[in-house]
Amino acid sequence: MDLRRLPRRPGDVLLVVPLLIVVAVTVVDVLAPPDVHLGPFLAAAPAVTASFRGPRMTAFIGFVAVVAQTVVAVSRTRLDDLNHTLQITALVLISAIVTLFSHHREQRERQMVQLRSVAEAAQGVLLRALPRRLGPLRVASVYLAAEAEARIGGDLYAVVRTDRGSRFLIGDVRGKGLDAVGEAALVLGAFRAAAHRQAGLPALVAHLDGAVASDLSDPGTRRQAETFVTAAVAEVPDGDPVLHLVSCGHPPPLLLRSGRVTALEVERPGLPLGLAEFAGGGFAVESFAFAPGDVVLLYTDGVVEARDAAGTFYPLAERVAARAGTAPQDLLHFLCKDLLAHSGGTLGDDAAMVAVQRLPA
Repeated sequence: MDLRRLPRRPGDVLLVVPLLIVVAVTVVDVLAPPDVHLGPFLAAAPAVTASFRGPRMTAFIGFVAVVAQTVVAVSRTRLDDLNHTLQITALVLISAIVTLFSHHREQRERQMVQLRSVAEAAQGVLLRALPRRLGPLRVASVYLAAEAEARIGGDLYAVVRTDRGSRFLIGDVRGKGLDAVGEAALVLGAFRAAAHRQAGLPALVAHLDGAVASDLSDPGTRRQAETFVTAAVAEVPDGDPVLHLVSCGHPPPLLLRSGRVTALEVERPGLPLGLAEFAGGGFAVESFAFAPGDVVLLYTDGVVEARDAAGTFYPLAERVAARAGTAPQDLLHFLCKDLLAHSGGTLGDDAAMVAVQRLPA
């Protein structure tokens, strides 16, 4: 991305507005009675230009306005007339000031473009794009940031391919800001490093819990002591029509089968990652049938906690049921549009979704 070429939201057509102001004020001022002076209105031209163009164009429009004021002075009286001299001087000063403001605004826009590019690069490292095919699975994922300018946050997802099948992780870090991003990076790194080595899901989840807990006990850490991560870790074997699930305080995945939606509620949920030491019971795996054609939707609480203007939560299960027989990519595309429409275009929290479909043999 070339930071020297900033995207301009309004088109060049808007330049007609300040030029029309200059022409209109000049013509009316020349034709007005001797005791009527409209020259001060010419200051609106560079001021309007500074709102959507850079300092060069602002300075140019200011120069045009000064020339127009000079034409008015010559046409009505004399160039050295005190009234017109003061108007021209004031117009020059105002044009210089708004040009300076336009320069500072352009610098801030450059900084925003640079920060946005850094955020996009960081998101590419943390939330790697999930492959659309993993053995017998079709996969789709999406991340919706609550802030319009944000690209990363505390929601996370990942998948690792093993010799037994595919392992999925979706989670939500408590809190926001850089602390949440750092914790998400920690969990994602631990999952990608250990998913190949740990034979069973309980051992893998225990490893993730230990990574979060040990990071909080590090004397050099700046993260809050009450930080934890809700997560769901799932394993889908290639050869068996089943899904193994460990839930750590995370919303239950939804299973879409033959037009019906079922929440995969586990009977023995674990505590969020980083809090397992307070339970001491380990992590339990529960299995659910996952036949060819079934779709499982993993999501974070930012989806189901989105509210409309009346305060009603987003009915995710109902919306998913309405899209029976839809491919994962199309399902998430529909859910994104529908979720934003429900919440009025803005979300109160980040939201992530991963859809997984088992294909026929």
